[in-house]
Amino acid sequence: MRTPSVAHPSLTGLMKPIILVVFAQEYDDLAIASLEATYDDYEFVREGFDLFTFPENARLLWFDAERFVNRLQRKYRGREIAAVTSTQEQFGALTASLLSAKLGLPGTPLLALLTAQHKFLARQIHKKLLPEHVPPFCGFRYDADISKAITIDYPIFVKPVKAAFSVLATRCNDEVVLGKHLKFRVWEKIIIKRLTSPFRRVSSRLLACEIDADCFIAEGCVEGALQVCVDGYAHAGEVHVLGTVDSLMYPGTTSFMRFEYPSQLSADHVAKLESVAKRAVEAIGFTHGLFNVELFFDANTDRITIIEINPRMAGQFSDLYERVDGKSLWALELDLALGKTPTFPHREGRFGSAASFVFREFADAVKHAPPADQQQWLAQTYPDARLFLDLKHATSRARETKWLGNYRYALIHMGGKDHDDMMSRFGHVCEHLDFDGNTLPEAPSLWQILRRSF
Repeated sequence: MRTPSVAHPSLTGLMKPIILVVFAQEYDDLAIASLEATYDDYEFVREGFDLFTFPENARLLWFDAERFVNRLQRKYRGREIAAVTSTQEQFGALTASLLSAKLGLPGTPLLALLTAQHKFLARQIHKKLLPEHVPPFCGFRYDADISKAITIDYPIFVKPVKAAFSVLATRCNDEVVLGKHLKFRVWEKIIIKRLTSPFRRVSSRLLACEIDADCFIAEGCVEGALQVCVDGYAHAGEVHVLGTVDSLMYPGTTSFMRFEYPSQLSADHVAKLESVAKRAVEAIGFTHGLFNVELFFDANTDRITIIEINPRMAGQFSDLYERVDGKSLWALELDLALGKTPTFPHREGRFGSAASFVFREFADAVKHAPPADQQQWLAQTYPDARLFLDLKHATSRARETKWLGNYRYALIHMGGKDHDDMMSRFGHVCEHLDFDGNTLPEAPSLWQILRRSF
């Protein structure tokens, strides 16, 4: 059921129904651009702002999710909104859920979304229903007496109850390290509160939990395990799994180096992972939309541990599925948002393997866009490859380095006929792209730095 239009009858017949994309990210724009011709009966409209670029991110200081949704409803009152969608974790998924409910459109149920994003509450639910897949955990405020607040054994992994992009998530081996991690400057406390405020305002009315969104959760560390993501969707109350992506880290860190689809694990192991993910999603009452479940898998013990549920499509993975299976996650997202019965092919794509390669700087070096001739070489030599630049400037670079221990400056998405072919193609790309402003023969090869971990 859609909100009736109040525009003049002579105008409504000339205007296409709107597909509203809130808080679109760069890889969303690329995916949507390739779909606009297929969905030419609709007009794609983007709303939201950039959380990381000044002056747009100054809107964080007064952003209110419900006020934002009400403004959109008023702004498009004279138009037919056919679908509302988002892949963005921080504000996008929440506002899309709120607006789709207001308009009577298909969307992720608000309560399920809030439960998934509230990491402590989700842990409590999974502890009851899937106890063998949940590590020890406890919740605490950042200004609490940590000698009393931490009730589990070190080492621990600490992260905000409500956050995104791995912000302020880190391993702490003892109380001293944790104390240093939780020392925030005044402006950092303001940013943290503004990031959680929209979620907190909505969730405080709907969720019953003793730990709120401004708090942290500490969990027992899972040592030596592989991290994976299970992607899927729910339609008409039934949960379906699409596939499993391996999440590989930079050596000795918890920072993502690449996301590879399909998983290199055995079919039996993948089936077990997907079964646990499906049960975890069902446990929180998730009945509509795409999801992404992060899990640990210990190959020595076969133990599977739930990390978290992301109640939205992993936009970064959309074209990986398209390369391997023949349909993008964005195309599936539109099926669901428009109320269509979804279908998804299996292994009908051009490639046998695909990955999103993540470029990070762990020191203070300033990174630059590769020269135009190098980018042209990439487009001509590997036309399937996609380069996404995420270059940081002084303040944002320093903040991300402090909060994450490094900063991300680029992504490359590409495929291969299989894993080995894909890695060989990527190695060739690394030898021809320079992000340091040096001549390539003198610059250290990123491929040489990373290859030892493959």
